Amino acid sequence: MNEIALNVNGIDHIIKIDGEDRLIDVLREGLKLTGTKEGCGEGECGACTVIMDGVTVNSCMVMAFQADGKEIITIEGLGTDEEIDPIQQAFLEEGAVQCGFCIPGMVLSAKVVLDNNPSPSREEIRESISGNLCRCTGYNKIVDAIERAGKLLRGESL
Repeated sequence: MNEIALNVNGIDHIIKIDGEDRLIDVLREGLKLTGTKEGCGEGECGACTVIMDGVTVNSCMVMAFQADGKEIITIEGLGTDEEIDPIQQAFLEEGAVQCGFCIPGMVLSAKVVLDNNPSPSREEIRESISGNLCRCTGYNKIVDAIERAGKLLRGESL
């Protein structure tokens, strides 16, 4: 057993890990943050997407020791109990949430693109979510939702 220190959703943690633990194992089993989904387990589907030091990563492909000293944001880290994040609000308003399995990863990918480019083009949005697969084939509504989220975050009228 080794220990790692990481900050998850603004809270510092010291966690004991085995050498084979992945970041997704630490988040789901260790910290009970089950919003991060495990889909393929091979880094292909993006269901396990989290933000690590400002960049999206597939948490199934990150060994836990690689997260030592990092800042992690999961879907539970957006919004508050009283108010959801504008990106989550836009997904609801655009009807972009279907089965919901891919949505945490989609929302976190949207957050990174909007953090880095407040007015992305539809092509840039599509590129930003290219690592997130939606098995319900609802990409147009997801792209619409990210455009809407950008407007909400910029304070534009809809």
